Amino acid sequence: MALRAAAGMHPRSLEGARVGLPNTWHGAVVRHADEIVGMGRVVGDGGCFFQIVDICVHPEHQGRGLGKRIMADLVAAIRERTPPGSYVSLIADGEAHRLYEQFGFAPTAPASIGMYWRP
Repeated sequence: MALRAAAGMHPRSLEGARVGLPNTWHGAVVRHADEIVGMGRVVGDGGCFFQIVDICVHPEHQGRGLGKRIMADLVAAIRERTPPGSYVSLIADGEAHRLYEQFGFAPTAPASIGMYWRP
């Protein structure tokens, strides 16, 4: 929760984290002096659909390639463990699309657009 806040990400409830984190399909963390300074997760149904979420690096550790290391770990797990034809998506905030493009992700527009709803 502290890393999300430090990186300027939208806050999540403690209750939501307690339910959601154990359902992570694959996760990656980067530690510095026993502190988590970077993270990323893959969530999904385990067969057809996967989403990369929670990619962030603490501002004091940005610009060192940690985001790229996290993405490389997540993409490697996806390539190794998902069935053929799986669909992997993510939402790119700000300039993060530049990182994701390095791993083969492409905008879906104009064929489709991402949408969200917060109940």
